[in-house]
Amino acid sequence: MAEHIRIGDIAPRVQYVADGAQTAFVYPFPVFQADDIAVHVDALPMAAGYAVSGAGNSEGGLVTFARAPAAGARVVLRRHLVMQRVTDYQPNGVLRANTLNDELDRQMAALQEVREEATGTIRQGPGEAGGRFELPQRAARANRLLGFDSLGDIATFSRGEATLSAPFPGAIPRTVEDKLSERLSARDFGATGNGVADDGPALQAAMNAAAASGKFLDIGEGTFRTTIPLTLPGAAAGLSMRGAILYAGAGGEAALTLGDGGNVRNRAKIYQGLRVLRAGLSSWEDERDVGILIRNQDSGLIDIRQVEMFTIGVQTLGVERGFEDSVLYLGRIVDNRYGLDVRTASAAAWNTSVRYYGGHFAMSLATYPDKDRYGIRLSAAPGAYVAHNRHVFDGPAFELQARDRPIDGIPFLIGVNSRAVVARNIRMEGCDAFVARHTAGAQDHLYEVAWASQAYGVDIDYTATATRVGSVVRCLHQAAAHRESTRTLAEVPNLRAAAIRWNAAEIGFEKLACLSTNVGNAPTLLPQFAFQALDSYVLTDRGVILPGGRGLGFVVDARKCKEFALAVDADDPRMIIQCFGAGNALLTAADGVMVRASGMSLTYVDGPRWWQGNADSNDAGLTRLQVVRLAPQVQTAIIGVARVGTDYEVRSMRLACDPSQSPAVLYGTPELPHGARELKAEMAWDPPSIAAGGSASLNVPCTGVRPGDFVQAAFSLSSSGVMFLAQVGAQDVITVTAWNRSAAAIDLNAGTVRVRAVKS
Repeated sequence: MAEHIRIGDIAPRVQYVADGAQTAFVYPFPVFQADDIAVHVDALPMAAGYAVSGAGNSEGGLVTFARAPAAGARVVLRRHLVMQRVTDYQPNGVLRANTLNDELDRQMAALQEVREEATGTIRQGPGEAGGRFELPQRAARANRLLGFDSLGDIATFSRGEATLSAPFPGAIPRTVEDKLSERLSARDFGATGNGVADDGPALQAAMNAAAASGKFLDIGEGTFRTTIPLTLPGAAAGLSMRGAILYAGAGGEAALTLGDGGNVRNRAKIYQGLRVLRAGLSSWEDERDVGILIRNQDSGLIDIRQVEMFTIGVQTLGVERGFEDSVLYLGRIVDNRYGLDVRTASAAAWNTSVRYYGGHFAMSLATYPDKDRYGIRLSAAPGAYVAHNRHVFDGPAFELQARDRPIDGIPFLIGVNSRAVVARNIRMEGCDAFVARHTAGAQDHLYEVAWASQAYGVDIDYTATATRVGSVVRCLHQAAAHRESTRTLAEVPNLRAAAIRWNAAEIGFEKLACLSTNVGNAPTLLPQFAFQALDSYVLTDRGVILPGGRGLGFVVDARKCKEFALAVDADDPRMIIQCFGAGNALLTAADGVMVRASGMSLTYVDGPRWWQGNADSNDAGLTRLQVVRLAPQVQTAIIGVARVGTDYEVRSMRLACDPSQSPAVLYGTPELPHGARELKAEMAWDPPSIAAGGSASLNVPCTGVRPGDFVQAAFSLSSSGVMFLAQVGAQDVITVTAWNRSAAAIDLNAGTVRVRAVKS
């Protein structure tokens, strides 16, 4: 080995690109000791994690890492000496060759480091001479730009020379850089918008920058293709699009997410001109496949121009906070299984008080002709908040291509307990006959259909899981002026005046069937439940008190009309509904029949064999007006009130329905004689010859007549000189007497005797 290091003409720096496996790296220049080596990985200095060998060797040595640098990392090894004098020559002392050589070697090594560092500086070329490159004084160069003058010498320039100012009084000059930084553009980050290049990373970088700076992001003209889902965080001021995002990434992702999730409220955001297209039609099976997902918005303004070919086109989502008090402008929303999904994700979230304008929810004829589709859905994740209230839709158009196909194409799918949802001026083209389907406890919705291609019969579909009814369909193209009026089917404005005393103990009521909570002998038919009169009713000055075991109800024909409204003036009435099918046979819950009401749940009770409200209808709790929706198989129904829990007074009852329907209210017929104050009967009679002043009598059976009833009789032929008198001869019998008042015998031809009784 040589007695000292030989310093050759070799740069004191070497660079490598790591492969992820290599741990030992050669440094070809000499160092005096291990501390003379500086190690950098990806420009970061390393203080530990490696060992140096070969110090003192002229040919260099190795730097060995304890863990291999990552693949692609840049590893730089350089000599970095401490600039100090390590020897001292004494006067008249011995000048040793090794000491002198070591000192000269250190000086040479230091000069090599200086030369290496100088190669990275700005300097004049070796072929040039002259030139001035001294910096001006600090005060002269402060807040100025460094550059070169016309001679190539260093000069400084004012930052204010590249400024802009608005041409209006009070405007101040601003630099171009400051002006351009007001609003970020996706092209500032390398997005091309040519529809071919993957602009996803550039778009996401732009969105991150908008969030970091709180700025507005502009995505200009063109088609910006992305293979990754994009998120614009809530810290960004907003987004404006004149082009379109073309999502070509994996399924099960939201192509564009706006706003933060979690327990964050995104306030007063503006999103304009949103257009998101899918490169290929989704399978419509994965509901995570969303075009635009908008989270936790409060008082936002959102303009959506186009969303196509996703399972869910647009989803507004309350995550851990609410989505509320915002305005959405909707444009072309095409070939999505659910065009707009109004949703909540947790029990702490809500989605309420939002206004929507426009929206063309359409399908092409070839898009999944065997799959159901819906325009707007109100939904909630399992266990999430379900009161999606106060949503208003203005002028949505639905073209769902489901008519005459074995699929559902319904504008609104309501799967939550929403209230006060209003949709105005709806257009329905190629849809089902249903404007909405309700699957839960939604109520108080209003659907105003301006035009429907299927014309008449637009309705709401209540599925087996629906627990509330009472929503309204207004069809402006179906005799709107007539439909605006409520049709009253039957009314008893004063139950006291309508009371009928059938006998000393039993009382009936005009138009109403008397009901019992415990009908004996295992009845199965309607006439066995609708009584003319029952005992125990207690009349008051204005009505009747329903005691235990008693009720009152209207009997209606429900073969076509399925929705009725019952209004009752009573203390705390409890609504009941009893259902009958073909042949007036009793229907029970065991028959799969479901009956729903607008403001309460109904439970089937085995004893009286009817559906009964779960609460009283009173002004303090449930409204007295209750809408009843009957199952399709119900052909006749009793709708009324009964005594449950405590006695109460009933003063008046009214039953109404849609004026486009005119179902019969059944009472006073031979099969259902209840509710009639008048009794009528007739019998053929050929009176004998009646002597002058004489008479002849006939007993006419008349079920229900009792002594004390007012009765009348008449004969079907001319009976000049003969007067027909009537009286109650016995229970259920009216005796008719033909009295000859003339002075000569009269023999009438055969005819028909007709009798009439009026109950008191």
